[in-house]
Amino acid sequence: MWRMMAAAGLPSLAEHRHPTNRPHMTLATCEDLCPPARAELATLLDGGLPAPFRLDGLLRFDGRTRVLAWSVAADAEVLELHRRVWEVLASTTGRLNPLHAPGRWIPHVTLARSRRASARWPEHLLPAALREPREATFTGARSYDSTTRTVEGLGGEDHPPAG
Repeated sequence: MWRMMAAAGLPSLAEHRHPTNRPHMTLATCEDLCPPARAELATLLDGGLPAPFRLDGLLRFDGRTRVLAWSVAADAEVLELHRRVWEVLASTTGRLNPLHAPGRWIPHVTLARSRRASARWPEHLLPAALREPREATFTGARSYDSTTRTVEGLGGEDHPPAG
């Protein structure tokens, strides 16, 4: 979808060329992911993937950064996975981002973002496929270190086999 938006002349994350960039849903962020929590998350996520989910229309977030995103249907399975990830991370010493707390978290996949006040992504210019619900599959889970700009697989296709 990022490429589809770029082909339509719209800003999208297709323009962000860093090798760690790809469509994803952030379950939580924390200051430090200690080895015991990392191992617990790997067990939780590796056992739960691949997992089906539903993309369910567009969302827009305003603020310092404007965001266009696909809404992820917050069904029982998605909410339970999120709750379990949050519980693991809450047991660590690092601070968690309160925007990802259960009850506040809005599941989504970011399509585009901009710090320009003029960024609006007019509905009539967006590809029709973005507005239609669709089934999808989470195939992998990973941890992103924003300081080193590196990723480490935690589950599914992103997790190296044990041994």
